[in-house]
Amino acid sequence: MASGNGMSACCLSGKLHEGKPVGREEQLGGLSVYVSEPKGGSKAKSLIFITDGTHAVAVFGWETPNVRLLADEYAKAGFYVYVPDFLEGDSLDMSFLDNIAPSLKTQEGQGVTDKAANTAIVGTTLATWLPKHTEGKTKPMVDGFVNTLRTTPGTDKLGAVGFCWGARYAILEAHGQSTDENGSGIGGVDAVVGYHPSLVTVPGDFDPVKVPLSLAVGTKDSVLDNDTVGKIQDLLTKKADVPNEVRVYEDQVHGFALRGDWSSDKDKKAMDDSIQQGVEWLQKYLS
Repeated sequence: MASGNGMSACCLSGKLHEGKPVGREEQLGGLSVYVSEPKGGSKAKSLIFITDGTHAVAVFGWETPNVRLLADEYAKAGFYVYVPDFLEGDSLDMSFLDNIAPSLKTQEGQGVTDKAANTAIVGTTLATWLPKHTEGKTKPMVDGFVNTLRTTPGTDKLGAVGFCWGARYAILEAHGQSTDENGSGIGGVDAVVGYHPSLVTVPGDFDPVKVPLSLAVGTKDSVLDNDTVGKIQDLLTKKADVPNEVRVYEDQVHGFALRGDWSSDKDKKAMDDSIQQGVEWLQKYLS
């Protein structure tokens, strides 16, 4: 399936698996940032990628190929993309993602002992990691980076794309701009895409949404269960004045948009379709 926005969805999963990033690293707003520019270098439609908390050869953290290759693909579609290191180097190892959300194939081969061990690892790891990356610390960092881009010459519309842990902070930016005690604007973007969010609060994170929001979730997500997805859908459906969508992908686990089962055509198609979903949403609402 080819599209008119510079991205060939049918080939994207292969590119993420085998490609080489073409952007650059720089310092901006006090953070290390991967930057990928569109042809011509226009910042008119800029994006912030808010990554998950894991790092590895294939998945998530700001330094890893999949996120950077995806940023490159968004850049080819006309966006100026920034991938800041909001974790300041404190990302988790890939093995943790396999503990918290193994593939369906892996789950089928696990026994009770394996599942109990994974549960223990997840609990111990998060108990140490999450207190260092609370909303009180992370959201001001994201807001500050948004403000930096708002004052960057050439920036017109600004979107946020979040993955897993980072998807929640993208959703919080969909609450719109707030003001400090001096009346200065804080944070807030013009459109948001969230992939398989984690640690969200319903209704608290979704009631204040004021800008177009697109979510991609899987039916086999062990972090965001189907009941919670239903509540999010019900809540957003009532927001008739705010464009929104929740697309549900059958048999997809947490993290599927960037780390599908490469041997599964179904998983690769879900990855391709979900990324195309995000590109088309942002093309529409950042224009």
